[in-house]
Amino acid sequence: MKIAVAGTGYVGLSIATLLSQKNEVVALDIIPEKVEMINKRISPIKDEYIEKYFSEKNLNLRATLDYKDAFKNAKYIIISTPTNYDEEKNYFDTSSVEDIIKKVISLNINATMVVKSTIPVGFINQVKKKYNIDNIMFSPEFLREGKALYDNLYPSRIIVGEKSEKAKEFANLLSESAEKKDIPILFMNSTEAEAVKLFANTYLALRVAYFNELDTYAELKNLNTKDIIAGVCLDPRIGNHYNNPSFGYGGYCLPKDTKQLLANYKNVPENMIEAIVKSNDTRKKHIVNMIIQKNPKIVGIYRLTMKTNSDNFRASAIQDIIKQLNKNNIQIIIYEPTLSQNEFYGYKLENDFNKFCEISDVIVANRMDDKLSLVSQKVYTRDLFQRD
Repeated sequence: MKIAVAGTGYVGLSIATLLSQKNEVVALDIIPEKVEMINKRISPIKDEYIEKYFSEKNLNLRATLDYKDAFKNAKYIIISTPTNYDEEKNYFDTSSVEDIIKKVISLNINATMVVKSTIPVGFINQVKKKYNIDNIMFSPEFLREGKALYDNLYPSRIIVGEKSEKAKEFANLLSESAEKKDIPILFMNSTEAEAVKLFANTYLALRVAYFNELDTYAELKNLNTKDIIAGVCLDPRIGNHYNNPSFGYGGYCLPKDTKQLLANYKNVPENMIEAIVKSNDTRKKHIVNMIIQKNPKIVGIYRLTMKTNSDNFRASAIQDIIKQLNKNNIQIIIYEPTLSQNEFYGYKLENDFNKFCEISDVIVANRMDDKLSLVSQKVYTRDLFQRD
């Protein structure tokens, strides 16, 4: 079976890699460098399993810049293009998804579109009416950055937002290419599937916010956060996972998905969803205050990435902390070895690690690293478990 995948971010590339084990997969992107890398079996994103499969597996996968080439004779066209949140409109920017939909319609082909991009609740029904089509459904993804292919190989569940034979066929495509057996598979209407995605990510954001607020309390009251978390999380209803304090949630999904869910709550009573969004800002302000109390002249930022084993800076909490420190007239230098330029948005990059440590009065690290052990007395972090 030929399958097209539009968009080669961590969602699209991981699905393309998964399905190309047993199907012909053509990945579409608009960036020539990414297309070239994929065709040379070099992963354009940091993901251990994608890199492993690219080097070790015989994948029936190629990439192209030509949508006609990608979509021709494809039975399924998976849409995994970016949907950034528009703060002014209080709505995801779904233009890239709709662009693919219009291209598919223009070709007049017999293909089923499967949206994997995160979308607002009600989007699929809206585009069905808007474009007078029925060959489109939503299937949410539940992937971690840096472990996207692993999470496709060992999925917690597969959800397809349609109750039809083609929905069953698509779910089978995903499950038969996975390593995990007996995967829970759920079929539901598209609107419920859209809601599942936003509510799942907002719960994860809630959990991050909860343990961060626990940590804020312990830090200000001079209590041992690790002991409190250990005692709380031995309750099996809570569980000892996803509980490592940080500077705040960030990345591709949680910031935008929580805001989109809050926007979907218009005219619906709520307190908690709004609190989750606000809590993340409050946490970052607290972190800034704790750094300022150390009276540094120069603050060194150790890595811009959102978490360990990620190359993604997008919406990382550390960037808001940098901006707030700058407003307080504190000089910033950044150590980020993945960047080769001299500046990042006007802030100096210092990629000589020893010099970075020497210059910095305080080194701020969202996630600890063994490299920092020799200068631990300078380091400010809330990474208590050195994971996640």
